[in-house]
Amino acid sequence: MGQQLAVVLAVLAACVFPAAAGSDKTAPEKVILALGNSLTAGYGLAAAEAFPAQLEQALRTRGHRVRVINAGISGDTTAGGRARTGWLLAERPDMVLLELGGNDGLRGIDPAETRANLNAMIEQIQKSGAALLLAGMRAPPNLGEDYVNQFNRIYPELAEKHNVLLYPFFLDGVAGDPALNQSDGIHPVARGVEIIVSRILPYVEAVLAGTTETPRID
Repeated sequence: MGQQLAVVLAVLAACVFPAAAGSDKTAPEKVILALGNSLTAGYGLAAAEAFPAQLEQALRTRGHRVRVINAGISGDTTAGGRARTGWLLAERPDMVLLELGGNDGLRGIDPAETRANLNAMIEQIQKSGAALLLAGMRAPPNLGEDYVNQFNRIYPELAEKHNVLLYPFFLDGVAGDPALNQSDGIHPVARGVEIIVSRILPYVEAVLAGTTETPRID
């Protein structure tokens, strides 16, 4: 009798307090717009292996009701991203993950131009009311010390200026490892994307939770 009563009470508790029985399935779905270049688009990968799909799956596994929109275009620069930010925000995302600038560096575009484009996009995103995670990139070292220093300062300085959370380097843990990249040495394989997702995930969760503080990684 006591065991039956315990089972009944457990069922009642799950009905009255559904959040205690797992993730809250009544919470509204949050939309994340992944705005980037080929690293976001998933160059050379199946759709399910691309960064947005793997990020969405990782977040859902952790109980988040989210939909991640793949707004990556291969070859895109910050100028291209700036030109399409307005109509992309018509999707009314709750959060934007901004990953652009890598192609600017590869093409040797003036860092001042890259900074101006990113600054304009950040302002437009914030004006829309969407939360923002800025993903940093690094300039190729062969462009010279002065260029590299100017370029690499862009992301932390803009993050501080606009009070947004910065994920310092989108390709952290993957760049330079042949086993984690395609034959071009630039674009990650599926396993490489998986590592990117695992490392950036705490930052995405922090932004979803409404904080701009850098998460502690144990």
